[in-house]
Amino acid sequence: MTSGGKKLMLCDCERTMKLDAKAIAGALGASDVPEICSHLCRTEVNKFADALNTGEPLLVACTQEAPLFRELAEEAGKADAVAFTNIRERAGWTDDKAKTAPKIAALLAEAGLETKAPGSMPLASDGLCLVYGAGQQALDVARKLNTRLNVSLMLTDASDLIPPSVVDVPIYRGKIAGAAGHFGAFEIVVNGYAPAMPSSRSELGFVMPRDGASSTCSVILDLSGEDALFPSHEKRDGYFRVDPANPLGLAEAMFEISDLAGEFEKPLYVRYDPDICAHSRSTQIGCSNCLDICPASAISSDGDHVAIDHAICGGCGACSSVCPTGAVSYTMPARDDLTLRVQTLLATYLGAGGKAPSLLVHDERHGADIIGALSRFGRGLPSSTIPVTVNEVTQIGHDWMAVAFASGATNVTFLADPKKLDEISGLQSQMELMGALLAGMGYETDGRLQIIEEADPDAVEAALWDRIEPAALQAHSFTALAGKRETARTALAALNSEAPSPQEIISLPAGSPYGRISVNIEGCTLCLSCVSACPAGALSDNADKPSVRFVEQACVQCGLCRTTCPESVITLEPRYSFSPEAMSPSILHEEEPFECIKCGKPFGTKSTIERIVEQLAGKHEMFKDADSQSLIQMCDDCRIIHQATSANDPFAMGGGQPRVVRTEDYLEEREAVKAGGKPTELTADDFLIKDD
Repeated sequence: MTSGGKKLMLCDCERTMKLDAKAIAGALGASDVPEICSHLCRTEVNKFADALNTGEPLLVACTQEAPLFRELAEEAGKADAVAFTNIRERAGWTDDKAKTAPKIAALLAEAGLETKAPGSMPLASDGLCLVYGAGQQALDVARKLNTRLNVSLMLTDASDLIPPSVVDVPIYRGKIAGAAGHFGAFEIVVNGYAPAMPSSRSELGFVMPRDGASSTCSVILDLSGEDALFPSHEKRDGYFRVDPANPLGLAEAMFEISDLAGEFEKPLYVRYDPDICAHSRSTQIGCSNCLDICPASAISSDGDHVAIDHAICGGCGACSSVCPTGAVSYTMPARDDLTLRVQTLLATYLGAGGKAPSLLVHDERHGADIIGALSRFGRGLPSSTIPVTVNEVTQIGHDWMAVAFASGATNVTFLADPKKLDEISGLQSQMELMGALLAGMGYETDGRLQIIEEADPDAVEAALWDRIEPAALQAHSFTALAGKRETARTALAALNSEAPSPQEIISLPAGSPYGRISVNIEGCTLCLSCVSACPAGALSDNADKPSVRFVEQACVQCGLCRTTCPESVITLEPRYSFSPEAMSPSILHEEEPFECIKCGKPFGTKSTIERIVEQLAGKHEMFKDADSQSLIQMCDDCRIIHQATSANDPFAMGGGQPRVVRTEDYLEEREAVKAGGKPTELTADDFLIKDD
């Protein structure tokens, strides 16, 4: 039996879980029933070897023994032919008496999907490592690491240090006042910087301390016990902050650091499309969501767009979740792949007879460990709770939540690492937005969306087994497009079609990425500065008539139109519209053009020209008479022609055209003077052309 083109290898792990082969085959649409092994990794390992020899790609439903199976595949020269998924801890080991076949089939169907790999960037380390800490411990660590790397030691305190008889690492004293950069290219600024004196006897002495000293290195091991040198330091590659009182943590850090010399590849966690970025226009700031939320300070303003330093980016994905246009999108996995995964999970589960599916979104570290602990020492996961593994839970936006609910999920729970609570504000805002949309459609929201911020497996178990279960939602089959807003709109339309209280308009909280704008017509001069500022194409003009047109579906509520408007007549209204009219242009303000009184060509707006005439005619020195006042009512071309041909032409030169004086004229005059004549008197109006 196959799933996603891969031959399934199932094992009930010495009968510690029940696998219904027939039900699983039916859920996956397979014509043949898979064989259920009980000891695939030991006494039945020959079945794995035989399957390898068929040349088919394999999907082994076991991750615990993946190293063994990979080794066997490598020996057979088929290392790339085997994939793995975990059905034991995630589904099979549970105290729930309900059938587990629908959930297991869903996990197998998901594992059979192919996803696009993210891009990567090269990073190089020359092995220059800075150990920053206090006393003898820091020196001992530095000397150990120096056997693999090029190490320097920066001491915050040298009081308990015995001067080494052989100085095999450079030793300095100082306090790091600032740090920047990334793995392979860190920059530090040190106050109180002073090198150790070679003549130190019973205790280390230091000489010539100075502030503001700077240096570079590729790796930093911070044992100072003080505040981290970088925000969100856990995600800063090459920077290791270890509690000096934690020997296990120190050993793990030293083990990892010892190999950090050479060439490395770092994933490109996010992709950026500047063409749809709503950050700024003409120095006016609109959207700054990604800059405000990035915990690693990897995003900076770059004119009308933003710049993402991929070497610093830690991959939390918060920027992608809060981006209103989808200009920043996560790549691990890509948005369309993640959408396909949740649709496949839910469609398979419900198709196999599963009821009221709950999604548990978790990362590959904290979440996987918690689930493993629940399955081994607790009740496991409820049979209706489907785990969804992502790189970071903070990468999830309201568009994915909408797809999950529209595909039949009863609720969505996010399992967050309590050590990273400073990163979840974006996820919380997306949950609030999704909650407002669901409430607006009349859906029950209690228990629909929640975050579990626990490291205690018992607390997580209680939250999962004892939670409020809202009413089940209708599952819809639809194709989600790749764009963020398009995906959300498709899913929300499906939800609204079966909602308890279908709506045309839903009011949303401030800061939401959907809404409309309104224009105070009395103050609007139709200067169209808002049209040129709109980054999303929601505003447009009309070449034939002065007007501002608006497409609500395209508006991201960035506020650039409001900021740019010189008359301050634009206001924002966050809301979501299901109306078909939201997809088409509507007229916010339109006027008749004023026709030139000379040629009839339309220019400007009628109200603007009439207002200018009213304010200037007879009141301004330049527009005292009717002739000068008529200039206001002429187009650019006619105005210039009229001025040039009128008696009051400001560019006319008095006395008519000046006489042109040539070189020949001077020569003739000189000869005439020689003959007794009088010289010609030149005036300021004469124009001399010297002809060589």
